[in-house]
Amino acid sequence: MDALDQQLISLLRTDARMSIATLAHKLKVSRGTVNNRITKLEDEGIIVGYTVRLRPDAQQNEIHAWISIAVEGNETRAVIAALLGEPGIEEIHDTNGRWDLLASLRAANLSELSSVLERIRLIKAIQNTETSIHLQTYRTSSKTS
Repeated sequence: MDALDQQLISLLRTDARMSIATLAHKLKVSRGTVNNRITKLEDEGIIVGYTVRLRPDAQQNEIHAWISIAVEGNETRAVIAALLGEPGIEEIHDTNGRWDLLASLRAANLSELSSVLERIRLIKAIQNTETSIHLQTYRTSSKTS
């Protein structure tokens, strides 16, 4: 995956409904290039799906969790690239200490959370994980998107 692929994924993460023409304009490449890159990223399993983001209070029974991830060797970038394609992940943070990465997860129910965790744990170079489900939120951000 090169810099153009990473920029393309970043744009799609912001708005997965962005047209090929808009993506091409923003990336300063042809529509054919964008279309070919998306097809290649899907074929290689880097893009595994597209999702909808909802207002935080739109699904109050949704499960939120943190997953702490230990990565083998120098494979952090490869693991991040794989995680960026996981629809259950909202955010990924590079961190220090015992864990290499910290990711925020969302799932509609426990069964879906289990599926997300299973897919994450199958990513090559993930050595260990620890998941903590959010039980209660006492303070929320006043940010608006």
